[in-house]
Amino acid sequence: MLRLSGVRKAYGANVAVDGLSLDIRPGEVFGLLGPNGAGKSTTVAIAVGLLSPDAGTVVIGEGGSPTDPAVRARIGVAPQALAIYEDLSAVENLDFFGALQGLRGSALAQRIAWALDFVGLTPRARERVERYSGGMKRRLNLAVALVHDPPLLLLDEPPVGVDPQSRNAIFDNILALKAEGRTVLYTTHYMEEAQRLCDRVGILDQGRLLALDSVAALIREHGGQSALILEENGAETRVETDDPVGALAGMGERARRGRFRLEQPDLEAVFLRLTGRHLRD
Repeated sequence: MLRLSGVRKAYGANVAVDGLSLDIRPGEVFGLLGPNGAGKSTTVAIAVGLLSPDAGTVVIGEGGSPTDPAVRARIGVAPQALAIYEDLSAVENLDFFGALQGLRGSALAQRIAWALDFVGLTPRARERVERYSGGMKRRLNLAVALVHDPPLLLLDEPPVGVDPQSRNAIFDNILALKAEGRTVLYTTHYMEEAQRLCDRVGILDQGRLLALDSVAALIREHGGQSALILEENGAETRVETDDPVGALAGMGERARRGRFRLEQPDLEAVFLRLTGRHLRD
């Protein structure tokens, strides 16, 4: 559904995307995971045709280019920066963006009604967006991406800065879209989002793809060993092991006197092993 081959984009000496190749399958939720500044938003902008790559190609579906208006009409985009008009109502926003996609009359009205219901904004549909909470604005941003019924969605950190209820509602929306057979490219730097939503995950850093696979496979390959932590007299002893039961038995009397817990590798461990622990600002 979306293929990037050897894509590169630089701004002077700053290389934002460095030889990136991705092949996103129809009907999957593909997570593009990376720290701040990894190149995720630039990748989305290139994939939708808003930026031209310095090198490489982008193909939508069976050979279409995102610079072709007919092909771009098959893409829905919810950018990280809200792309809605706050002095309009939700209905007016959807009417405007739907019309830009060529919808008219009853077809447009039906899609507006569906999109509002899908993101749970029907009761507040005619209020000005400036009165909405942050979570409501994010949900409207998603509705704008969906109003023209695209098969491919590019969602750039869609739940950033929202309350837990809106965050969970957006997650449910994405899983519902997957159940309908839509293809979703989902960028994030939150591990729990990727583990919950994504069929496969690509880990991006400094514009380069470091690893790509299912979450379970990434953890097996890059997560490291389990860790047995023994708490004894206010101190902790950490033992990394592939055999935690054997390691516990080997502690003998110490294990009976203290408390212990088992930490298993997860996607966060994979992420930190591949991208490092230094701060990104």
